[in-house]
Amino acid sequence: MRELAVSDFPTTLTVICWMLIALAVACAGVATVDVLARPQRMAVMNVVWPLTMLFGSVLWLAFYFRSGRAAPRGDHADKGKRRMPVSVAVGASHCGAGCAIGDLVGEFALVAVPALGALVGLHSLYADKIFASWIIDFVIAFIAGVVFQYFSIVPMRGLSFWKGVGAALKADTLSITSWQVGMYGFMALAQFVLLPAWLAGRASVLTPEFWVAMQVAMIAGFACAYPVNWWLIRIGVKEAM
Repeated sequence: MRELAVSDFPTTLTVICWMLIALAVACAGVATVDVLARPQRMAVMNVVWPLTMLFGSVLWLAFYFRSGRAAPRGDHADKGKRRMPVSVAVGASHCGAGCAIGDLVGEFALVAVPALGALVGLHSLYADKIFASWIIDFVIAFIAGVVFQYFSIVPMRGLSFWKGVGAALKADTLSITSWQVGMYGFMALAQFVLLPAWLAGRASVLTPEFWVAMQVAMIAGFACAYPVNWWLIRIGVKEAM
C-alpha cells in the first residue's frame, strides 16, 4: 500500500495538524518551565510530565496544573494523598511517557536506518513495514517505561538495584502492554481502514497527519491502560502516585 505524502492530504487538514502539533510542543515547553521552577517531589516526574504533553496537549497540561503541580520551592506543605482516580491517571500517564519516547525514537529511527526493520523480522517474517515500526516502538517504549518505573518505585520502597528492576518489570509490563494495545488498535484502524478508504493509502511518518493520528492513538492507549493501572495499584503491584 502506498504511503501518503503531505501533498496527498488536503492543505487545510495539514495546516490544522501542524497547529495541533505546535500546540502540544508548546504545552510540553510550559510544563518543562514549570517543573524547573517547581520541581516534583519524585524527580522522574520532572521528565514524565513534559513528555505526556506531547500526546495529551492542553488536556494533560490542565490535568498537570490541577492535580500534578508541585508546591513552590521552599513550601513543604503536604497536599495530602491523591484520590484514587487521580492517582491512577498519573500512574497511567507515567507509563504513557515511555510510550511517547518509543513512538518518537522508534518511528524516526526506522526512517533514518531502514535496515533496522530486518532485525525485527521485516521481509523474513512479514512484508509490511508498519509491523516492524510497531515492534521497534514497543521495545523502546517498554525499556523507557521500565526505567521510569524503576526511578519511581525504588525511592518509594527503598529497594536494591536488582529488586528494583524486578519490581519495575512487574509493575509496568501489563501497563505498557495494555497502552500499546489501545494505541496500535487505533493506528491499525486509521492506517488499514480509514485512510485507505479515503485516500487509497496510509500516512507516512513524515506527515503531520501521522503524528496527530498518533496523538489520538495515545489517548486510546491511555483509555486501555487506565483500568489496568487501577487494578495494579489496588493489588499493590504498582505504587499510587
